[in-house]
Amino acid sequence: MENLIALLVAAPLLGAAVLLCGGRRLDAVGHWLGTALAAASFVIGVVLFADMAGKDAEHREIGQHLFSWIPVEGFQADVAFQLDQLSMTFVLLITGVGSLIHVYSIGYMEHDERRRRFFGYLNLFLAAMLLLVLADNYLLLYVGWEGVGLASYLLIGFWQHKPSAATAAKKAFLVNRVGDMGLSIAIMLMFTTFGTFAFGPVLESTGETSEGMLTAIGLMLLLAACGKSAQVPLQSWLGDAMEGPTPVSALIHAATMVTAGVYLIVRSGEIFNAAPDAQLAVTVVGAVTLLFGAIVGCAKDDIKKALAGSTMSQIGYMILAAGLGPIGYVFAIMHLVTHGFFKAGLFLGAGSVMHGMNDEVDMRKYGGLRKYMPVTFVTFGLGYLAIIGFPGLSGFFSKDKIIEAAFAKGGTEGWILGGVALLGAAITAFYMTRVMLMTFFGEERWQPAPDPDKAPSVEPGIEVHPGEMPHPHESPKVMTIPMIVLAVGSVFGGAFFSIGDRFIHWLEPVTDHAHGHPPISALAVTMSTVAVMVIGVGLAWLQYGRRPVPVVAPRGSLLTRAARRDLLQDDFNHVVLVRGGEHLTRSLVYVDHTLVDGVVNGTAATMGGLSGRLRRIQNGYARSYAVSMFGGAAILIAATLLMRAV
Repeated sequence: MENLIALLVAAPLLGAAVLLCGGRRLDAVGHWLGTALAAASFVIGVVLFADMAGKDAEHREIGQHLFSWIPVEGFQADVAFQLDQLSMTFVLLITGVGSLIHVYSIGYMEHDERRRRFFGYLNLFLAAMLLLVLADNYLLLYVGWEGVGLASYLLIGFWQHKPSAATAAKKAFLVNRVGDMGLSIAIMLMFTTFGTFAFGPVLESTGETSEGMLTAIGLMLLLAACGKSAQVPLQSWLGDAMEGPTPVSALIHAATMVTAGVYLIVRSGEIFNAAPDAQLAVTVVGAVTLLFGAIVGCAKDDIKKALAGSTMSQIGYMILAAGLGPIGYVFAIMHLVTHGFFKAGLFLGAGSVMHGMNDEVDMRKYGGLRKYMPVTFVTFGLGYLAIIGFPGLSGFFSKDKIIEAAFAKGGTEGWILGGVALLGAAITAFYMTRVMLMTFFGEERWQPAPDPDKAPSVEPGIEVHPGEMPHPHESPKVMTIPMIVLAVGSVFGGAFFSIGDRFIHWLEPVTDHAHGHPPISALAVTMSTVAVMVIGVGLAWLQYGRRPVPVVAPRGSLLTRAARRDLLQDDFNHVVLVRGGEHLTRSLVYVDHTLVDGVVNGTAATMGGLSGRLRRIQNGYARSYAVSMFGGAAILIAATLLMRAV
């Protein structure tokens, strides 16, 4: 079975190579080929999962060594894969949800002339993410890490003729480079400390290394995770990434890209367990980001950007759980999987709404769509109930466990983290109810389609005639069937994982698990979670369910205006980083011109002046030379007589 591991990556990688290099002759079948190879990878994953599940927990890990990548003395880098319970979980999520998104894209991108290339990029995205989670060492993981960054750049900027899309792709690429620098430094520190970057030797040797070095490595890994998973302070790219086609948003937010940071931290758990300061930094970043993203989601009228704020917040929950150590690792991954179901369903549902509304993304121009798009309404609604933690649905089980683990941290820290997690649950219920009400309920607020020349943000995936009123309709089955499948996962996934603690037992051999004991009972935590969820829903109903929704957003409070601008994150980056970088550059130029060039040019001028004066001695006249010789001899004689007299 170990020989099949490489095929998981090879299938979508082959699809990317064929579709991107095959030319226009594949335009008619490229989307089917890309989808078939993504599905083939999923089938291989299912076969490997069945084989793994039939073994004892201690013997489930398998590996495959392909070749030595860099075989030199003192430095050995291999292309080798490691398949255990953690990586298998990601394989099934990436290939399963990824395949459904491929199927959905067949209908969504039907009218795009570059559909073949789009599916090639999707296949490349899956291959890079699979390489990331299957690598058995940090250096090969880094290759997949960079591949994910490349694929996201290509897909976010897929409609590069739109300036906003090109800018968003560049922004995502540059912000992620900051995080990638953290991962590269961490790998260098690992090699200098452990002499290797293979998972096994590195993680097994943490007890023999100083806490200071492990803290440095942990902080660099956290910086990397902040970039890929859009956590504070490297979160600014995620909202702009919505400029890409909607299936890309679903893939980034549910199965790839943003999940990479969570995987990196959980996979490196032994490092963080031995570095409490780095572990604390992880929990702080997660707690801050889950509130940051939730607040931003409350103020966005763009349906995709509201969901982007939601993703930022939910990944914050996962990072928070990962920072709790062995009591939270399992629940971080559990919420990641359930989030993959309902967030992919929500984004595909948003794409379905856009498909029937002339590609309009402003929720203030929706309203009353439930009777025109019943399948989208039901599937989106189930995803909504799952993400707010409605009892019995998948998000209820996974998020409740994270909140319980936060309280179980103990002491003041536990109360703070648990309180932040509860507050985040309330805000989540508020902004997601807002999205639901503004989109599917209330009066119809439809507006004529804008002129694409005057509104370049309109997606070109669907033919739109300027001035045409929307005619809401249900999407074709090729789009609704993936939404239905994801809705089923949104409903039953959490309960399936929780029965008999089966997900805990599945991951425990890899991530370890410690049962926490919160200062209040688990029932009290559950009741509190449900209570804040009801409060959030109620407040949203009072604000958006009982009152007409204006087509033009009111000015709002200072916090609302700040949230519409992503809590001024771009302004902060511009002032601190861009302006700061400009001032730093100007200062360095000034120092270079005045100090460095001054020293160099001054030295040259001094030597030139001295040379010019010395050159006058060599004038070619014999009488001058005779006078010089006579003068020199006189000085020597006088000096000799003076020394003897003394």
